[in-house]
Amino acid sequence: MRLNQVTASARDLVASTAFYQALGLRLIVQTDHYVRFECPDSDGGEPATFSLHLDPDTAGVTATSVYFEDDDLDATVERLKAGGLAFDSDPVDQTWLWREAWLRDPSGNRVCLYRAGEARRFPPWRLG
Repeated sequence: MRLNQVTASARDLVASTAFYQALGLRLIVQTDHYVRFECPDSDGGEPATFSLHLDPDTAGVTATSVYFEDDDLDATVERLKAGGLAFDSDPVDQTWLWREAWLRDPSGNRVCLYRAGEARRFPPWRLG
């Protein structure tokens, strides 16, 4: 079993589409109520997809958190900030061995840009 597709709600599909394109996701499907992106895959494998569905009633502060790993996190955050995106936090080294920066999409979904490397799947405390 592979997780390769996640869908989140969006109050404003146009603004949310522009936000995820600014992050570097490639728009591959677009209707008036749904969009799908292909996520860049630096490993050359089959890319995962991420989509948004229009839900004007989305409360704005949701429990949804989306994580995108980036091998050059600090440079990416600086580039995105220079392009006008506002971050809730700059890249910070976490005790769980990830480096994370947080922002929100136009619908209030929390977005984490991070770098974990091997620690994502193989932390020192991984179960046998």
